[in-house]
Amino acid sequence: MAIETLQELFRQLSGHGHKPAVIAFQKKGAVTWSFGKLAHAARCLGAGLTTAGLRPGDTVGLFAPNSPEWVAACFGAIHEGIVPVLIDAQMGDDDLRHVAADSGIRWLFTTRRQLHRLERLGLRRDLRPILLDAEQDDELSWQRFSSDAKTTPASAAPEDIAVLFYTSGTTGAPKGVPLSHRNLASNLQGILDLHMVGEQERFLLPLPLHHVYPFTIGLLTPFGAGAPVIFPLSLTGPELLRALREGRATFLVGVPRMYEALFEAIETQVRQRGRMVYGLFRYSLDLAAALRRRSDFAVGRHLFAFLHRHFAPDLRMMLCGGAMLAPDLAFKLAGLGYDLATGYGLTETSPVLTFNVPGRSRLDTVGAPLAGVEIRIAEPAAEHGEVLARGPNVFSGYRNLPDLNREVFTDDGFFRTGDLGYLEDGYLRLVGRASEMLVLSGGENIRPDHVEEVLARGPHIKEVAVLEKNGRLAALVVPAPGATREGGNLDALIRKDIETQSASLPSHHQISDYVITPDPLPRTHLGKLRRFELDAIYEQAKQKGKAAASELGPLPLERMAPEDRELLEEPNARQVWQWMAERFPDVRLTPGTHLRMDLAVDSLEWLTLTLEMGTATGIELDQDAISRVQTVRDLLREAAAASTGTGGEAQDLLARLAQPEALLDEDQRRWVEPPGTWSSALGILLFGFDRWLMERAFNVSAQGLERLPSKQPFILVPNHVSYLDAMAIAAVLPREMLLRTSWAGYIGVMFRNALMRQVSRSTGTFPVDPKRGPLASLALGVLALHRGNNLVWFAESGRSESGELQPFESGIGLLLRAAGVLAVPAWVGGTYMALPVGSWLLRLRPIEVRFGTPATAEELEREGHGKRPEQRIASALHDRVARLGSGSGT
Repeated sequence: MAIETLQELFRQLSGHGHKPAVIAFQKKGAVTWSFGKLAHAARCLGAGLTTAGLRPGDTVGLFAPNSPEWVAACFGAIHEGIVPVLIDAQMGDDDLRHVAADSGIRWLFTTRRQLHRLERLGLRRDLRPILLDAEQDDELSWQRFSSDAKTTPASAAPEDIAVLFYTSGTTGAPKGVPLSHRNLASNLQGILDLHMVGEQERFLLPLPLHHVYPFTIGLLTPFGAGAPVIFPLSLTGPELLRALREGRATFLVGVPRMYEALFEAIETQVRQRGRMVYGLFRYSLDLAAALRRRSDFAVGRHLFAFLHRHFAPDLRMMLCGGAMLAPDLAFKLAGLGYDLATGYGLTETSPVLTFNVPGRSRLDTVGAPLAGVEIRIAEPAAEHGEVLARGPNVFSGYRNLPDLNREVFTDDGFFRTGDLGYLEDGYLRLVGRASEMLVLSGGENIRPDHVEEVLARGPHIKEVAVLEKNGRLAALVVPAPGATREGGNLDALIRKDIETQSASLPSHHQISDYVITPDPLPRTHLGKLRRFELDAIYEQAKQKGKAAASELGPLPLERMAPEDRELLEEPNARQVWQWMAERFPDVRLTPGTHLRMDLAVDSLEWLTLTLEMGTATGIELDQDAISRVQTVRDLLREAAAASTGTGGEAQDLLARLAQPEALLDEDQRRWVEPPGTWSSALGILLFGFDRWLMERAFNVSAQGLERLPSKQPFILVPNHVSYLDAMAIAAVLPREMLLRTSWAGYIGVMFRNALMRQVSRSTGTFPVDPKRGPLASLALGVLALHRGNNLVWFAESGRSESGELQPFESGIGLLLRAAGVLAVPAWVGGTYMALPVGSWLLRLRPIEVRFGTPATAEELEREGHGKRPEQRIASALHDRVARLGSGSGT
């Protein structure tokens, strides 16, 4: 029986009884609502609205993130004929005021967090809130608002308004889009009639329900089939994987940006397994994708079975909407063995107009029209024209905008979508937005998205937006991660990229001017450019000149993408963001800032950074979380999902480091055990060769050897400018002292292959591995000292590229406090001239090693500066090493 209204869909829900309807993941476990519980809660909420005086056709707001309570409130309103207004929880202040006034809402389902915002904006006095996240005894709780009163709601007619959406605001203030029961029900029925979805499926929905695409495809469709919907705790990678696995999701509802990130994460994990594995993966994927391009022959599910088992064993279908999925990525995902269902539509069309059905899809198009939908091209004789649509799913007009409504429909009732495209064998191909076409002074029509796609291929360009300025094309360019660190000539790098990429474009598509901005371009939740904001951003960057790219300080909250603003509402994420802004005041800090390429955080600095974060914020990340972090956004997401407590405090860290064996597994502990006879002999030979080479090739010499403690372990803390530093120190240490000295070596250099691992084992070098977590590396150092060995620890973040002494990381302070041994500062001079960073050409230059006066942690703490003891120790050691280098200290 066909569904004609959403009230009919609601009445079917209770028939599924105790079957799960909504599974919402929480920090621990998940909350499951059955269809029966959901239907009961919705009826009670709907009755509460009627008791409060609302009548059919009135509006009620929903201003909250996805939850079972959100779904109950929405269906409760629909059950009573009341129109739910679905509001973006990340909507800007001006847009929120506009929507509240335009929709006429007086009651609002929301959360305590959003309630504070309503109070700040002065909207609380006009709206009566019902909190979806409050306890039952709270006077604003949805449970206290619910009513057991028996109501007999009037049956809605198909043409009655069911839900009021607001457009995401890519071209100005959000427009109200009222969708009728017929609009939504016909679209739902058209999807169900494709027979893709059965009651055995399980839908993972990470997208917010205030958009019509996730509302129709991610909520109504599974409910229409009697299948459950799964809400992840957050949009972090770990939480999505957790929901996919533990929720046993078979369908994933996403947008192109999400699938791009998903594929990048898969590639990153495979790449970490080594070049051979990654090369085999790429070759196999190219083969599988090519087969899917040319046939329906699918081998990916079997070829990449290991990946499916690791990633999400039950996932088989990926649904993509909101924007077109790039064909190359679509075929790669298909090549991996996933079924893909892509489509095209707008809020005004409920939303699906065309659909690519697995088995007869053409992933280089947006699909064929859904049953009951008519697609027409406005200028059929031209190469392409505006896409026009008509059907029961197409709305009847915007709310309170009669003049605009007269413009958006043709005389025979077709809706002007604003998109340009053409039909090919019954499938629709899109080429751009008519409203985004740029007209130059010579009359040329330019599709900006095409030019942007070409320019973005430049290696130093992260993203780019093209706009018209004074009758010519101009570009707003966001540099790629790492581009700002290629010397001080960022402008020249961007200019070269634009010139190189533009060579393939016609002359009238060439860029006449550009400006550089450090901030991400403004986008909607679905990843679409908010083009109406570009002109102001361009002018602002133009006034600042090229220096705009090096703007310092954290990105203001109002200029962030909606999902980043939402992320920073999490207390842990906000705390880490504020700490990062203090920690890196001399850079432009954005959620997309890359820790390694933009902030030069690697090896020991990453180890120390996580320790500092723990002591400063009380937020700890385990080694799995640390291994997933590449950008500030990754760090914020992991922090949001992490626990907070005393575990990150310095005193607790010291207590744990006092028993280092407990922090290490057997494989880690063996690195500080005495090597076997053969390895020891090899170590003696290696040290002997090193001494011979350094003396003859570099005339190595030492000052202050007499200062080295001979009867107790100590930590030697030198500067670090070259791979030759450790070799120089080893060449001048007395032989008996050298054989009982351990070295901290970065895993990416000293342990990258079997030969280097054997060299490390023979010379007493243990691995500093950021992926293992900071405590593991520090614990290895403490354990080596407890075993009676000395320790050489490079306290900078890595080798200095300039040869200048860099700040010392606070990990050395924690290490000294935990081990209770003396610290000996040291200066290695001449190695930077002999073998600087980035060079493999040895230059025979004299090398000198200077050893300073030993000091205790207490002495250093009194000398140094910083907020915490370990920072003061690191600061004092840095100054002592600097004085050794200048020859003004001992």
